[in-house]
Amino acid sequence: MGRKPTVNLTLPPGMRKRVRGKRIYYFYEIGGRPRKELSLGTDYILALRKYADKHQNEPLPKKILLRDAITKYRTDVLPTLSANTIRVQLSDLKHVEAFFKDAPMDEIKPTHIARFLANHKDKPTTANRCKRIVSSIWNKARGWGYTDAPNPCLGVETHSLPKRTVYITDAVFDAVHAAAPPSLQDALDLAYLTGQRPGDALSMSEHDIIDGVLTVTQFKTKQPLRIQIIGHLNALIERIRARKKILGAATSALLVCENGNRMNKQLLSSQFVKARKKAAIDNPELADQIKKFWFYDLRAKAADDTMEQRGEQAASDLLGHDSIRTTQRHYLRRGKVVAPTK
Repeated sequence: MGRKPTVNLTLPPGMRKRVRGKRIYYFYEIGGRPRKELSLGTDYILALRKYADKHQNEPLPKKILLRDAITKYRTDVLPTLSANTIRVQLSDLKHVEAFFKDAPMDEIKPTHIARFLANHKDKPTTANRCKRIVSSIWNKARGWGYTDAPNPCLGVETHSLPKRTVYITDAVFDAVHAAAPPSLQDALDLAYLTGQRPGDALSMSEHDIIDGVLTVTQFKTKQPLRIQIIGHLNALIERIRARKKILGAATSALLVCENGNRMNKQLLSSQFVKARKKAAIDNPELADQIKKFWFYDLRAKAADDTMEQRGEQAASDLLGHDSIRTTQRHYLRRGKVVAPTK
């Protein structure tokens, strides 16, 4: 949550970095003799923004390479994304740059995209992400005036990925819940009862509770939701408040760790892995199912359980989907209960 990317960072032309102890300093090479440099600071994202400001009015090269569009995407678009998205896309861009090298944009065809996917079939998820980022860059590049060529990604099939079908039963949930410390129990319950992604659950705070509803703006889709604080969710929030009061927690976040500080993604993951391992040992008859449990599966469990109680539309609404089809395709794992022929 908010951490800087830790992958090896590719720098655009003219941007340099120097390591001083544990810190990295970024510079923009102005040129001249003796060589002149402009300091861009120690923050990679801010340095990219400053670099982009210097290059806004530069004339376009006569023959524009995909690499040129990637450079502009890296400096203009990446800094506007979340830290986790930046980390993933920086890693994916290395594969794209290695494959296309000095390829001119106007010469890249759908067959080249298909060849890229085939060459990376051992990493199908990564390959599919790379295709999406090339498509996104291409659409941006058309707006930048880099190319008039149609997007070569259109119509090219991505790798088929197996759909996750694991449903977390109440028995498995209860086993992990019992093995968890209070901070993780709160996180498990909050993620399940609200049906939200782990990152959105971690960002929930007292400030989001207004007029008896929990207001959520999903980080991934920016979809706004207002979840009624009733029933089990109401009891959970009262429990969280009581625990925070005992701990003397100063943060407004709903999820806090044992020292009263705000829970973060790393601690949540660490606690969950430990609780899952302990639950598998304590419940050998459920061990195989428990080991398959991912924290993110709680979103699918929330969808399935809500659908069974109140229907597919209610499940779709809780997850913040515009279409029931999205819920059906990715989150409803148990299937409908139907009657026999006779």
